Amino acid sequence: MKFIETIKIAIAAIWAHKLRSVLTLLGMIIGVMAVVVVYSLIQGFNAYFDEKVANIGSKAFSVTRFNPFEDFKNQDTIAAAQRRNKELTMEDFEFVREHATLVDRIGAKARASRSEVKRGTEILQDVPVDGAMPITADIENVEVENGRYFSDIENESASRVAFIGADVANRLFPYSSAIGGEITVAGLPYKVVGVAVAKGTVFGVPQDMFVTVPLKTYGENFGGFTRNRLLYFEATAKSDRQFNDAVEEVRFLMRARRRLGPSERDNFGIVTPDAITGLRDRILGTVSIVAVLVPAIALVIGGIVIMNIMLVSVTERTKEIGIRKSLGARRNDILKQFLIEAVTLSAIGGAVGVLLAWIVGRICTAVFFPTYLSIGAVIIAVGISGGIGILSGIFPAWKAARLDPIEALRAD
Repeated sequence: MKFIETIKIAIAAIWAHKLRSVLTLLGMIIGVMAVVVVYSLIQGFNAYFDEKVANIGSKAFSVTRFNPFEDFKNQDTIAAAQRRNKELTMEDFEFVREHATLVDRIGAKARASRSEVKRGTEILQDVPVDGAMPITADIENVEVENGRYFSDIENESASRVAFIGADVANRLFPYSSAIGGEITVAGLPYKVVGVAVAKGTVFGVPQDMFVTVPLKTYGENFGGFTRNRLLYFEATAKSDRQFNDAVEEVRFLMRARRRLGPSERDNFGIVTPDAITGLRDRILGTVSIVAVLVPAIALVIGGIVIMNIMLVSVTERTKEIGIRKSLGARRNDILKQFLIEAVTLSAIGGAVGVLLAWIVGRICTAVFFPTYLSIGAVIIAVGISGGIGILSGIFPAWKAARLDPIEALRAD
């Protein structure tokens, strides 16, 4: 029997029992849809995390007072780090900037403090206000919607200028351009020189409600770089190939600056994109595996249902099998007929499951964060469903092929 004829017979048998076929496929459809949706969510989350949180594209690293991966493990490590780690200073920054040979760009920033920001009668409470050197805008790939970022001259002269987020601009300047306008931050007037491109939210946290001022201005007007206004440095390597060497060079310079011995731990922290994604993988790696395996159980259940239905089909079609064998059909032909029928059922279920997963993914992208339905995921999903169809159809097909034609023709 030709392969195309076998497929036609399989489709005709499935179409003859449409309701039963649909009910049979439900388990496979739900299983494939769940696996593909979970996989797409994991891929989308990883890409979203890399873009929004780890800032992977910039290949930048930070020097901070604490190492968030080592110093914040428990109360004891936090207490020890608070005693051991000194606050970063501008002298530390100048030392690293003057002696580093593998660093391309380096700038200093200060942690944000929350302040009242207003214009006229419109008042915004608890707005994050931080200080930064102009070069950090290049390091962080800051996108400017209108105006510009403040300059080195404005930083050195401690000018009262501000670069604001899109939400601040929309709230304080609803009917006019914010550029050149004046806002009051913590009781002092500032001239708006630029507005950032809207970023939306990251895991539900708004990213467009902020005010950034020159670092020297921030230090003078907000009480220096201490407590919650700690300094930290951001840097990039001269090339991606030298990134790890640049990180180690900065670590060596900081240790030398602080006169640490070979056996002493770092009393500062260096945060790299790889460290952040490594933490993400350690936390979410096992969760991701479990998240994929749990809905995969539905695939197994779907396979069992298909096997059961195929066994019923063999019993119902015993006489048909006897007629086919009496007309010259070989065991191999009967085996292929029922096996292809089982695989076709599974493949249809896999295709429908992928289509539904794509629809669910579009909804998740619109509501939460982007999901990624890769061609590889589709091929794997349909391949797994087809493989389960083969496994589920082997025994019923083997049973059908071994039927005695005479006994089969006697069946009612």
